[in-house]
Amino acid sequence: MISGVALCFVAFIAYIAWRNARRHTLKDIRGPPSPSFWTGNEKEHRNSKQVGDLDFQWVREYGPTWMAKGCLGEEVLWTADPRALQYVFHTSGYRFSKRTVAVEITRLFTGESILTTDANDHQRHRKIMNPAFGAAQLRTFLPLFRRSAARLSQKWKDIIQSEDNSDRSTINVHKTLSRMTLDVIGEGFQQFVLTHDFSVDTLLNPSSWDVIFKSTWRFLPQPVLKCLKYLPYREYRRFATYLQTAIHTGKTILNEKVGSTEKGSKDFISILVQSNLMEDPRAQLSEREILSQIATVLVAGHDTTASALTWLLYELSKHPGDQQRIRDEIKTARANAGSSDFNNLNFTNAVIKEGLRLHPIVPLLVREADSDDVIPLSQPIETRSGKIINEIPISKGQGITASICTYNRLQSLWGEDADEWNPNRFLDEGREKNSLGVFANLMTFCKLSKAPAFSNINLTCFKPKRLVSALASDSLVIANYRLLEMQAVLVELVENFEYRFPEGVEVVRLNAGLMAPMVEGKMHEGLQMPLEVSVIGL
Repeated sequence: MISGVALCFVAFIAYIAWRNARRHTLKDIRGPPSPSFWTGNEKEHRNSKQVGDLDFQWVREYGPTWMAKGCLGEEVLWTADPRALQYVFHTSGYRFSKRTVAVEITRLFTGESILTTDANDHQRHRKIMNPAFGAAQLRTFLPLFRRSAARLSQKWKDIIQSEDNSDRSTINVHKTLSRMTLDVIGEGFQQFVLTHDFSVDTLLNPSSWDVIFKSTWRFLPQPVLKCLKYLPYREYRRFATYLQTAIHTGKTILNEKVGSTEKGSKDFISILVQSNLMEDPRAQLSEREILSQIATVLVAGHDTTASALTWLLYELSKHPGDQQRIRDEIKTARANAGSSDFNNLNFTNAVIKEGLRLHPIVPLLVREADSDDVIPLSQPIETRSGKIINEIPISKGQGITASICTYNRLQSLWGEDADEWNPNRFLDEGREKNSLGVFANLMTFCKLSKAPAFSNINLTCFKPKRLVSALASDSLVIANYRLLEMQAVLVELVENFEYRFPEGVEVVRLNAGLMAPMVEGKMHEGLQMPLEVSVIGL
């Protein structure tokens, strides 16, 4: 029996290697040498010290488009080229699907959500969720964001004032921001706190066998993939625990909302319940589907926002002059237009853009070609044979990795100081030459031609040239929501506090699904961003 299973496994691996060997359309594209047939460049990339270290090295050596090896000899096209990214994620987005591994990992912790549904169900899910993220609804969220930010502000003041003989305190801002962003999703989620760092425990530093195992998923039938959640390994147990906790918490709150929600309730859960009840019964989401949307928003709407705000405060702690400039701008805006008008906070908005540029929430996106195609390039590359090419033919099934962190630092696009913090670059409208993302020409929020156009809005707190034309992708359906929340929270926290980066601390960027902050030498303590915080005026 065992020998038979082993023989089937060997035959399966051999079949995958044979399939990978048949596709050599990228054989003339330059790229880094592969350290292993089994894991290719995948393992070394996942285990690099900081997000982007290898990407930045490779783009300097090979240009913005290169070929790296995946597991079992697979050739993967990596690109940060603006025209290539526009083609894959916008112009021809219908022809490039998310890779199986991305969809199935998402399914493990969100269930049957809008992120994992097929084309037939996607429109039904989208119709129910639209009201929660429309232009009118987003404006009603602003008071909620402000109240949550004010509560966090008071909590920090209490912590600082409790310190003996000190006017400042070292606070792990990531942890407290993460809890605050739960507040705005729906009352009751304040207790939704797992006993471990979910993303760190599941996605950081995977083993070789796990990297290889995931590379086989695209060859497995769907019924087999749906059994992944039962695997007795740490990552899959963590995913299952997260989903079960989210569903249990969501179910309790959902029952309360169904029984008591009145028209006019403003939080996300209330709106979702109202929208579903108003729909034709045949098109309504099942209870399990609604709970899956809640699990999705818990990740997309709170972990991502908390991470983005964490990195913003990190950069501001190293640039006190920019902190003061934001405060002066807020003071002027309040004097001229009242506390509710943020339209003229140009520098504050530039700071948000620069934070998202240097520290993209999701550093990589993966796609797969649904048919033979040709990828155009804005910057020609030199092949192994010495040819200069401005397009790359690919075959059906070709894996493509978009290096978002590299695109956001291309010197050809952002200037010679692309690796440095400089919010002023966004005050120069002439720099935004491409229309690639939905926000400030950043791939932090990438748009897809097949993405749902949830809203065409002009947020009251932003006025970039191309702020929002559609939501980014199904994985970023609440991009508008997050941007508005970030602006409201940043104004509150910078207006009331001063930040300094503590001496002797090194924070590193790690890829744990999101760009995760951890302290060098204290990785075992989980996600951290310790900053010295003092109250303005004390």
